[in-house]
Amino acid sequence: MKQKLINLFLEKGYLLSPDFFSSFTNDIDIEDFIKNFETKLDTKETPIVLTKDLCFVFRNLNKPLTLNWYEFERSRSLLEKGKNGQIYYTFLEILNYTSLEKDKTKINRLLEEIKTPNKIEPNFETEEGFSVVVTKSYGAASNKREVEDFVSHFRLRYNNLREILQKRPELQNSISISRIYNKKLKDTVSLIGIVSDKRITKNGHLLLVLEDLTGSITVLINKDSDIFNTNTEIVLDEVIGVEGIVGNGIVFSNAIYFPDIPRGKEIKRSPDEVYAVFISDLHVGSNVFLGKEFNRFLNWINGKTGTGKQKRIAAKVKYLFIAGDVVDGVGIYPDQDKDLLIKDISLQYQKCAELLRKVRKDIKIIICPGNHDALRIAEPQPVFDKVLAKSLYDLPNVTIVSNPALVNIHASNNFVGFDVLMYHGYSFDYYASNVESIRLNGGYDRGDLLMKYLLQKRHLAPVHGSTLYVPSGEMDPLFIDKIPDFFITGHIHKLSISSYNNVVTVCGSCWQSTTAFQERVGHHPEPSKVAVVNLKTREIKVLNFGN
Repeated sequence: MKQKLINLFLEKGYLLSPDFFSSFTNDIDIEDFIKNFETKLDTKETPIVLTKDLCFVFRNLNKPLTLNWYEFERSRSLLEKGKNGQIYYTFLEILNYTSLEKDKTKINRLLEEIKTPNKIEPNFETEEGFSVVVTKSYGAASNKREVEDFVSHFRLRYNNLREILQKRPELQNSISISRIYNKKLKDTVSLIGIVSDKRITKNGHLLLVLEDLTGSITVLINKDSDIFNTNTEIVLDEVIGVEGIVGNGIVFSNAIYFPDIPRGKEIKRSPDEVYAVFISDLHVGSNVFLGKEFNRFLNWINGKTGTGKQKRIAAKVKYLFIAGDVVDGVGIYPDQDKDLLIKDISLQYQKCAELLRKVRKDIKIIICPGNHDALRIAEPQPVFDKVLAKSLYDLPNVTIVSNPALVNIHASNNFVGFDVLMYHGYSFDYYASNVESIRLNGGYDRGDLLMKYLLQKRHLAPVHGSTLYVPSGEMDPLFIDKIPDFFITGHIHKLSISSYNNVVTVCGSCWQSTTAFQERVGHHPEPSKVAVVNLKTREIKVLNFGN
């Protein structure tokens, strides 16, 4: 029986783990199992290794399964290495969603069988037909970083982005840079590299130096070529693909490719009418915190104010996302103490919790930190300190994640849910000032352009110096590997709503009027605006709670 199973699955391109067979008895109908397996699997994307866990999933599944199998198998690898099992466990919960209420004992036994000493329980909640699953939230322990950590970090980032670029037809035959030097003059080549230098020649042409793991080479883009305008989009340290003609120690480029979000992403719609609300930058504790306006918002979301239609929408709100800077912090900028009404950071979080406690308990609140919160400023930022922000952790309907984080909401037995990428946006400052196409079209006021730019780069901080960061050789939390349905940010204090290749981008407003510091640096906040998304129709409404 085992040999027959192995042969049948090998023919279809699958490998079987040893524990896969523990789910079978000798009297199993193998042909029937294979048939059912194929009807429940999305043929566009499939797993490589079939395990006991997946056998259990497919046996209890009553609908076709669509999943990011690359991410699933990577999470399994992390679990087996004893590093972080959280993502794997949350995947199992999502996969077995149809059985959660009917057969929790079996699920719990399955999780118990595969647990490791480093197991972290998944942050999975389901109540009254809605769910919050934290798919990615940074939680690595702090430790000393060496030069080798930065080297490993950039190698990992390069390999991640190279894999995305190699899926493009134009770059499937790309070669390493060292091999280009063995090519004949005028040969056509394609390569993928990280931009280590960029400058304009005295004749006006663009010169790039690209590196990969084998070497570096100069790439020239002629000022008269159709692709020369990409000069304004290319930044140092990003990974790009190039097509061109081989010269003497140089490649004359005729095409540039970015990792980018592919077109044609599925536009998901919830089977039922529920709403998600997106806000950011409360800045509780500031002496210009807009408490009156925020209480108007709280009264609306609780169904106490608004027109009849607005009250009906409020009654169907199930998710509230807050994208960082929930408090104003202490010592964030020079002389900040003069701008603070509450000068104690713990009291700031207590006041914030006091306000959020007023939100209806059937609404799930998902919060990530920002650069004003009481954490390191380097990204990824971990979750809030459990001592300083204990009052937030005590709220029963609050889920706290890192910055950035990926959260799945509203999954059910007939819907895979929405993936929401949360990022406060601290790197925006750099790109608003240094990317010409953004700077000349509104700069810091154009959250839509900033978010589109990062999606095109598939990274939240592609330039080494655009944000402080903590390097890791195991994963890059700022790498956008999974394409989200919603990309939520804040930081610039001005609401912006847009869409890029079917990814909805929302940059949140704020709840703080303009400070003296913001006036000095040229910020133009537009506070008290709220984006409300109908998850069934994808229609977005903006409510203004200001004067």
